[in-house]
Amino acid sequence: MLSRKAVAFLLVVHAAIMLASQTEAYIPIFTYGEVQRMQEKERYEGQKKSLSVQQRSEKVGPLDPAEPLEEEEKEVIKLTAHVEIGMRMNSRQLEKYQATLEGLLREVLLSSQNAAK
Repeated sequence: MLSRKAVAFLLVVHAAIMLASQTEAYIPIFTYGEVQRMQEKERYEGQKKSLSVQQRSEKVGPLDPAEPLEEEEKEVIKLTAHVEIGMRMNSRQLEKYQATLEGLLREVLLSSQNAAK
């Protein structure tokens, strides 16, 4: 048989598990003060960034907002990979949204056929 200490230990562990399952199981990693310091630091860094952007815009001077900067003109992003979107559904969800999904699929297929012509 198990010793009394082992049984007592198992009971304590079991009680702790039961309490943890009843709560939201939120254990703070940082103290409240640490979180406040991190937030203040992020705000300070954000202010520094906004000041540097403001200083750069003052150096360049007022421009027409519709006119892109030289740096922006040089940057061209080309998408070469196909994008795939997926979702998981159980049978109940599939039954519920089947008509909507079929309609969306029909629209996508028609638009891709029209684009190919």
